Amino acid sequence: MCGRFTLHHDKEEIIERFGVQETLFELTPRFNIAPTQQVAGICQEAKRMLTAYKWGLVPSWANDPQIGSKMINARAETLAEKPSFKKSLLTKRCLIPSDGFYEWKQEGKTKTPVYVRMKNQSLFAFAGLWEEWKSQDNTVLRTCTIITVEPNALIRNIHHRMAVILPRELESIWLDPSLKDLDKLLGMLRPYSADEMELFAVNKTVNSTSFDNPECIKPLSEEQKLPIQETLW
Repeated sequence: MCGRFTLHHDKEEIIERFGVQETLFELTPRFNIAPTQQVAGICQEAKRMLTAYKWGLVPSWANDPQIGSKMINARAETLAEKPSFKKSLLTKRCLIPSDGFYEWKQEGKTKTPVYVRMKNQSLFAFAGLWEEWKSQDNTVLRTCTIITVEPNALIRNIHHRMAVILPRELESIWLDPSLKDLDKLLGMLRPYSADEMELFAVNKTVNSTSFDNPECIKPLSEEQKLPIQETLW
């Protein structure tokens, strides 16, 4: 799964990297982004826009928006079958920019937070879906989910799922609103190359969503790697 991530690169770097033409979301450096919070997303409509989504997809037909807290991730293997995701897969795809994410390595009762990023510390994009939900008073809520697949060799030792990171050459194809070919879309959803990624243990304070500063991604020394038994959130 993907339950926490970071986006701390400068706004200008993000805009340039992803070819953003219009910005509708004021970015600030984030080191511990959590479900139900506002996240940056990139979609392609008349322009390529950087906008805000609440993390946790709420289908347009849902009666209660609280369902979104249970839909922060969507399994690639069942996207085309699930009513919650099939329509979005065809018509509402997005990129979720990031520069790293967290997983928790469990050994017995001990859970150690681990930060995963590219070896060159570059920006990348998760494959995402978004939706628009309207309340009875026509208040609009835009939400998103991050797609997951089987893990690559690096993540396999930590978790049984990982977020889909799209290769750069597939990002524009994924965003193309004219693309409706399910086989082609699903074929893009693969584990990212482990050779380009690295991971390291970080401080257990990242378990708390209130802890959001550069210390979150600071590698621990061997002496600091203490047992972690708290609830993650």
